[in-house]
Amino acid sequence: MQVAGFVGSSGSGKTTLIEALVREFGARGLRASVIKHAHHGFELDREGKDSWRHRKAGAFEVLVASPHLLALQRETREAREYELPELLGLLREVDWVFVEGFSQAPIPRIEVWRAAHGRAPRFLGQSGLVALACHGEAPAGMPPDLPVLELGQPGRIAAWLIERRELFRYPQAA
Repeated sequence: MQVAGFVGSSGSGKTTLIEALVREFGARGLRASVIKHAHHGFELDREGKDSWRHRKAGAFEVLVASPHLLALQRETREAREYELPELLGLLREVDWVFVEGFSQAPIPRIEVWRAAHGRAPRFLGQSGLVALACHGEAPAGMPPDLPVLELGQPGRIAAWLIERRELFRYPQAA
C-alpha cells in the first residue's frame, strides 16, 4: 500500500486535489482510500435518525450497513487524537491512501499552497515534505531540489505519484 499525505492551510485546495486524484487513480484501475483529520467535531448523522438516536442513547459503536455503504461511528467520552498508523489499520487493503492533514505523521507529504492567500508555505523545510503543489510559479525561498507540481493538473500529479510509488510505500522498509 502507498500512503501520500497532503498538508496546507485551510482553503488551499487539499480536498479538491484529493478528490481529483481519487478520480484519476480510479480511471487508471487503482483503488484509493482517504483519511481526513478534522480539528473540530463533526456529525455524519442527522438528529432523529435511528443511528443518531442509538449513539445519543450511549452506544459505544453504531454500525450502519446497506448493500452499498458501511459506516461505523465510535463515540469517545474523552478527547483523543488518533495516530495515523491506527487509522490506516482500520482500512481495507487498497493501492493508495491519501491522507489530508496529520502534518506531523511520518509519511511523505505534499504541501498544497496558494499564493492568493498571501502567506508563505507552512511546511517548507520540514522532514517528509516531498513536493509543493501550487498554481504557476513557486514562492520565493523554495528549496531548489523540491519538486513543484501544477495544482491544476491532477493527471500529472497522479503520474508523478505513481512514478515515485516506492517513496510512498507503507510501511517504509527499515
